Amino acid sequence: MSASEGALVLFSGGQDSTTCLAWALDRFERVETVGFDYGQRHRVELTCRAEIRTALADLKGAWGQRLGDEHTINLASLGEISATALTRDVAIEIGKEGLPNTFVPGRNLIFLTFAAALAYRRGLRHLVGGMCETDYSGYPDCRDDTIKALQVVLNLGMEKRFVLHTPLMWIDKAATWNLARALGGERLVDVIVEKTHTCYHGDRGERHDWGYGCGVCPACELRAAGFRQFRCGGRENLEKTN
Repeated sequence: MSASEGALVLFSGGQDSTTCLAWALDRFERVETVGFDYGQRHRVELTCRAEIRTALADLKGAWGQRLGDEHTINLASLGEISATALTRDVAIEIGKEGLPNTFVPGRNLIFLTFAAALAYRRGLRHLVGGMCETDYSGYPDCRDDTIKALQVVLNLGMEKRFVLHTPLMWIDKAATWNLARALGGERLVDVIVEKTHTCYHGDRGERHDWGYGCGVCPACELRAAGFRQFRCGGRENLEKTN
């Protein structure tokens, strides 16, 4: 990996993609972002991205210099064919196949394919996504094997040498909070708490210690549990040091 190369970050406006954006800004000379509007119930996440980008650019001078253009791709057709809890006003539950009905079939495959096509045009070789096998709710398109296979397909199909990076693949939510703090200190943690959105219901009415959300959907529960573990771990380390 050459620091002089550029990267495209799949940037939803959530905790994971914001951490990935910071990770990329710490490594690459030029970093652009892309978001996808597919009719998601939590579409408010897309409106959070501008403030997050500004906050990260202000966090470190080098990050501000490296942060490039933002792109939004309309994938309304994905939402139209996806009868899921992320694209329909239905209760979140486990489906017949054993997968949660928040799983949007093909979503990450489509996202990465469109991102690669955009990166091809923009002259960017590195694609960065927040896919994770540790806290992935069973989504098959978040698995490491899926991402590696897709990298091969994209490189064959476009005659390129894209590199797909998944910095969160093997870490849980507590470790994701820790990674954010390692990258940008408590200021980045504060940005994630105050400005990002992860709640499946798109609820920004209540601010919890871990951020905004309904507090009861799987995404909120996962984020809250990870934040508690992150803060408890920090206190334990401080006590050991003292």
